[in-house]
Amino acid sequence: MADFVLEFERPIVDLEDTIQGLRDLAERGGIDVADQIAQLEEKASALRKEVFAELSPYQRTQISRHQQRPYTLDYVEEIFTDFQEFHGDRNFMDDQAIVGGPARFEGKPVMLVGHQKGRATRENVLRNFGMPRPEGYRKALRLMSMAERFSMPIFTFVDTPGAYPGIGAEERGQAEAIAKNILVMSRLKVPIITIIVGEGGSGGALAIAVANRVLMLENAIYSVISPEACASILWRDSTKGPVASEALKYTAPDCLRLKVVDEVIPEPLGGAHRGRDAIMGSVRAALQKHLGELSSLGPEALRQDRYDRFRSLGVVAGA
Repeated sequence: MADFVLEFERPIVDLEDTIQGLRDLAERGGIDVADQIAQLEEKASALRKEVFAELSPYQRTQISRHQQRPYTLDYVEEIFTDFQEFHGDRNFMDDQAIVGGPARFEGKPVMLVGHQKGRATRENVLRNFGMPRPEGYRKALRLMSMAERFSMPIFTFVDTPGAYPGIGAEERGQAEAIAKNILVMSRLKVPIITIIVGEGGSGGALAIAVANRVLMLENAIYSVISPEACASILWRDSTKGPVASEALKYTAPDCLRLKVVDEVIPEPLGGAHRGRDAIMGSVRAALQKHLGELSSLGPEALRQDRYDRFRSLGVVAGA
């Protein structure tokens, strides 16, 4: 059985466990259960299509947070070569909620920056559950400024509930660090491509997402606030997160329709964690496509393109 199962996908997982049990039984005992397995596989396939055909916004939120979902370093390992992780902000400490460094994409030098969550408890504590402190954003800024000096395209991977709101983070200038990243990214003269691979939470996400192209996985979310936090403010009840999620319009289809993102990358049925090879191939193809389009633009044109993209958000047509 999978280590982490969402409640709405449990019937599917239980059926998959039954199929695996029959396979193990046939292998150990030499019993022919091929017909039974075929029937159950057909049933499981139909059930997957039924369950994942009409996901609610909150169910997509749960998938975006799935512990088996690929994280930034998974994409780095599969898509890029020669990655060299850099550490520290040259000021206070190394924040492991953000990872980054130079690498090669299709043989060409690029700079990578992304949020990194953990799976086991110890790693989650080390990564602060993917919630960066100011040092993480200053490290990201150091890497992106370096990328501009060496004319390297920048790829960022967004997957955070939001910036860490602790007292220490606030004392060390959390808001200033995020604001400075947004300012500097808006002025960089190299291509910037962002992919929201999981949660895209508030300024904690935007601090590494001021890009020429913002892409989004099918079951990712991108919002100014989490549904639970929104519910806590509106109704003083975080359990009403599913209700808030209906109004926030933060799913990939919503963000594409509202032109907050430029492309939605399809996921395997059930989520990115159910087809690692497929999602890696789709992300690689999307990066190739958009980097190719941006490569024809000069430094000033790249900056203007990014400016125009964000200035066009939120425009309301008159009646």
